[in-house]
Amino acid sequence: MQTGLILWFIFINVVGYLVMSDDKKRAQRRRDRTPERTLFLLAFIGGALGVWIAMYRKRHKTKHPSFTIGIPLLLFLNAVIYGYFLK
Repeated sequence: MQTGLILWFIFINVVGYLVMSDDKKRAQRRRDRTPERTLFLLAFIGGALGVWIAMYRKRHKTKHPSFTIGIPLLLFLNAVIYGYFLK
C-alpha cells in the first residue's frame, strides 16, 4: 500500500503542477481557463504540493486569498493524511 500511495503522491502532484501551469499559459493567451474548483479538487485529492509550487513558481493566483490561504491549508491536510497512511 505504501508504494501505491507514494506513486499516487508523485502522480497527482505532477498533474496538479501541470494543470496550474497550463492555466497560467491560458490566462496569458486569453483562452478558456481551468475552473478554480478543478484546481482546488486536485489539491484536495493529494496534489496540494504541486499546485502550491506552480502557484509561486509561475506567479499564478497568488493575489487570490482563497488560494493563498486555501492551498496551504490543503497542503497541511495532505501532509497529515499522507503521514497517517505512511506510518
